[in-house]
Amino acid sequence: MHIHLDVLGGIAGDMFVAAILDAWPDLAEVVQENLRLAGLQDDVEAVVRSHNDGVLTGSRFDVTKMGSVQEAARSHASHYAYGHAHEHDDHDERHAQHHHEHVHGERHSHHHHTHWRDLRAMLEASSLDATVKRAAIAIFHELALAEAAVHGKDVDDVAFHEVGNWDSIADIVAAATLIEAVGEASWSVGSLPLGRGWVETDHGRLPVPAPATTLLLRGFTFHDDGRAGERITPTGAAILRYLSPSTSVGSSPHVLDRTGIGFGARHLPGMSNVLRVLAFTDEAAVQERIGVIQFEIDDQTGEELAVALDHIRAAEGVIDVIQSPVFGKKGRMMASVQILTRPDSIEASGALCFRQTTTLGLRSRTEARTILPRQAVTTSDGMRVKIADRPGGPTAKAEMDDLQALRQSHKARSGLRRCAEAEALEKSHDHH
Repeated sequence: MHIHLDVLGGIAGDMFVAAILDAWPDLAEVVQENLRLAGLQDDVEAVVRSHNDGVLTGSRFDVTKMGSVQEAARSHASHYAYGHAHEHDDHDERHAQHHHEHVHGERHSHHHHTHWRDLRAMLEASSLDATVKRAAIAIFHELALAEAAVHGKDVDDVAFHEVGNWDSIADIVAAATLIEAVGEASWSVGSLPLGRGWVETDHGRLPVPAPATTLLLRGFTFHDDGRAGERITPTGAAILRYLSPSTSVGSSPHVLDRTGIGFGARHLPGMSNVLRVLAFTDEAAVQERIGVIQFEIDDQTGEELAVALDHIRAAEGVIDVIQSPVFGKKGRMMASVQILTRPDSIEASGALCFRQTTTLGLRSRTEARTILPRQAVTTSDGMRVKIADRPGGPTAKAEMDDLQALRQSHKARSGLRRCAEAEALEKSHDHH
């Protein structure tokens, strides 16, 4: 798997989580469980919400504290090491400014400082899986290093502001959970939006990108798209630093497997405030080498050849056997045989052909074949259906052997086949 982060609007912890969960919605329950294992209150709940800004459809990641008056609102510039950020740029929209002020008022009721050493001890003592624990601590550590450098302190003495609160811890634990859950993957990210303007923080007015963000993103490529505001939060930057992504998907062919769009809460004039995830599989996963053996037979009866080909078809390493009628020399009718094998079985399969048929010679080669990802689904009435993931959408094909066993009429079989295929497609969709 290769995962590319397309930083269109920007990247923050909640945007990263939302984009990954939009691509892998089945991981939402794992995220919720890990928030509890991290030691957060039992009444903390993570919810993935569908979101449509009128242009794009994707997901938002909201963390709520049950019993609180307000849902924990999210903002690009409201949650991380520099506290509550308010944009002071002429290009900011009044809606975004109002949202920041609303968040500001609520968040101050929870405000406190948390030292990195205490936060690290809490995570180390938690019941999180060891790999998730390591990833979460590593992301926080990137933040702590940047904070220490900016303020001239030892790393253990760094005091986080909003990062110490339950909702921000949830973002980082969720991000670590998802990074581990998608499995072994390489990561890449394109050019990052620079942003512009100022933010008001607990440390005073700071330029965008904030100093901790610039330290975390040394070596990354930026561009200025002309839009103001803090586009990358320190936590978003820490996630990128932890992933150590390459700058592109690379030159080798990749097959697009799934996509996800994660929304931030801020409104960007003229564009969607989203982080897009593109997940690819290597072409090798759907393209493989295959052995091909071909020969013709004109002196073996059809009955004998059928038995011989059944023996070959059942042999280890043989994928398929095909025969077709052709005309040979002197107008003779012959059987043309093609055998598909694993590349390492060509020699053994060829020897079997000589033993089972009357052929005097074989042609063999290896070539590439491309196959669609597929899966077998069994319906509620026991019908086996093969699902193929086609570029235009999945297709279903019921197993004829199962239909034949029902001994129904052609019309009845056709109806049963359509019902089974529709049920299998629905099951496949729910699974994904």
